[in-house]
Amino acid sequence: MSRTTQGGYRDRLLAGAVACLQEKGYARTTARDLVAASGTNLASIGYHFGGKDALLNEAIAACFEAWTRRVEETIFSPAPGTPREMLERAMVALVDVFEELRPELVVCVEGYPAALRESALRERMAAEYARAREAGVDMVRRACAELGIEPPIQPEALVSVLIAVSDGLLLQWLLDPASTPDSRQVVDALAALSSMFAL
Repeated sequence: MSRTTQGGYRDRLLAGAVACLQEKGYARTTARDLVAASGTNLASIGYHFGGKDALLNEAIAACFEAWTRRVEETIFSPAPGTPREMLERAMVALVDVFEELRPELVVCVEGYPAALRESALRERMAAEYARAREAGVDMVRRACAELGIEPPIQPEALVSVLIAVSDGLLLQWLLDPASTPDSRQVVDALAALSSMFAL
């Protein structure tokens, strides 16, 4: 395990926690692993985070936050374009990044079983989902404003469905990457569903 030596103790501990989660997973990471990976000391874990579990929970949350920021940057970095182009960019940032972000995404996925038993982690992950939904709703409203259109449905529902699609595809991809559709196929499927069931 490589030592993370740049930045302050808090940042080093977070980076070390992500490295440990990627290598060992949530349940098998010890406080000593975190110290070795971060180049800090045992007391710094308690001082900055209150304990090992809180540090690991924060590291998982940081992975969620980084992914949400990346989605927003991808959607709004070029000119707005059409609604379909914006959806395509969102799906690129949600789906086509699985290979590149695999270590961080595995950390996120490994948080789920631990969260079933650890109420603090469950609450932290629920808060991250709430943050992601809120950020997604802001993105939908911003996109609609830039395009001069009204949201076609309640933004909260739209964002929750897109997150569910992304999470489900991630799980499929981790098990069978070759059979998992890419962002363009996802957008085509969503458009086909919309067309098939339009009232």
